Amino acid sequence: MPSLGRLHLVTDTRPGRDPLTVVRAALGVAGPELVVQVRVEDSATDREAYDLTGRILELCAPVGATCLVNDRLHVALAAGAAGGHVGADDLPVAAARRVLGPDAVLGATAREPLAAARAVAAGAGYLGVGPCHATTTKDGLPAPIGPDGVRAVVDAVPVPVIAIGGVTAATVPALRAAGAYGVAVVGALSGVADPARATAGLLGALGW
Repeated sequence: MPSLGRLHLVTDTRPGRDPLTVVRAALGVAGPELVVQVRVEDSATDREAYDLTGRILELCAPVGATCLVNDRLHVALAAGAAGGHVGADDLPVAAARRVLGPDAVLGATAREPLAAARAVAAGAGYLGVGPCHATTTKDGLPAPIGPDGVRAVVDAVPVPVIAIGGVTAATVPALRAAGAYGVAVVGALSGVADPARATAGLLGALGW
C-alpha cells in the first residue's frame, strides 16, 4: 500500500460547491501529504463520479498525492484511483477488499474498538474514525466521540486512524495527542474563502 498522507480532503459536491478548485488549492500546499477522497452525492450518476475522479487524478498525479473513491469501488477501479473507502452502509470490508485486490488502499469507517478491529481483520488498511465533533456536512450522524473515542480505537488497531467529523485546525492537536495519524475534512476546506491558507493551517496543526 502506498504511504498514506495525513491530511484527507473529502470532496464536497453539494450545490454551490466547487470541489476541483478546493482540491487544486489544497494540493498546491500539501502535495503528497494530501489524500483526496472523491465523495459524490447519492443522486450523482456513476458517469459523473467517474468524470470527477478522472479530473482529480489528473491534479493529484503530478504532485504524488493519493486519490481514493468513497463507496463506488467500481468507479475507483475504472478510473485508476489508488483505492477506496467504505462506510457502514457500503460493501462489507472483506467484500471491498476482494473487489479492489490486495494492493489497493482500502479505508473503512469505524467509531468503536470492536468494529474497528473487525474492519482491520477483514482487510482495511486505515480507518476513518468519528464523528469526532459535531458537523453539519452530513446528515444522520451519530453523537460525536471526541478525542477519547479516537484514542479507544487507536489503542485497538495497528493501522493508521484518520479522525473525521467537525475537524478544524484548532481541534487537530487534541486528536493527534489521542493518537490519530491524521485527519479528514470537508467543510474546513470547502467552506472557506481561502482553502490554500486553511490547508496550511491544518498541516501546521498536524506538525508539517
